Amino acid sequence: MSRRGRASGAAAAAAELHRTVTERLANRDQRFTQGRRTIVDALTTAHAPLTLPELLAVAPSLALSSTYRNLSILEEAGVVRRLVHGGEHAHYELAEDLTGHHHHLICTTCGSVRDVTLDTKLERSLDSAFDRVAGGAGFRADRHAIDIYGECATCAS
Repeated sequence: MSRRGRASGAAAAAAELHRTVTERLANRDQRFTQGRRTIVDALTTAHAPLTLPELLAVAPSLALSSTYRNLSILEEAGVVRRLVHGGEHAHYELAEDLTGHHHHLICTTCGSVRDVTLDTKLERSLDSAFDRVAGGAGFRADRHAIDIYGECATCAS
């Protein structure tokens, strides 16, 4: 694909994401303000979930108090997911239905969080196993999330 084709595809994806976010916020009587747009765009381009300090470093135009409040509103609207893993700061990422199903590698030493995607065959196998376990308990599973804890390559060396 040409550079122009990739750029127009990315622009179309961003426009669709912004339409979805606008709808979700409107359903909660909220607007998609410039600050919220900056947060969504920063999380879209991030290669991993971000802490509040990391988000502010990536988007220095954001103010701390309004960013925290906007993250809360975006979370309530189903746009942002807050990940709390016992570290010093929560991490934030776009909701999985906006980005695609994935899991996390979490470093217990430095607190970094990295997204990982499993291959389709393994993911189907996990879904089947989880459905069996849930069904055996009379529970209907909608989705799953796997967080793997350990040490990242930097901390392990």
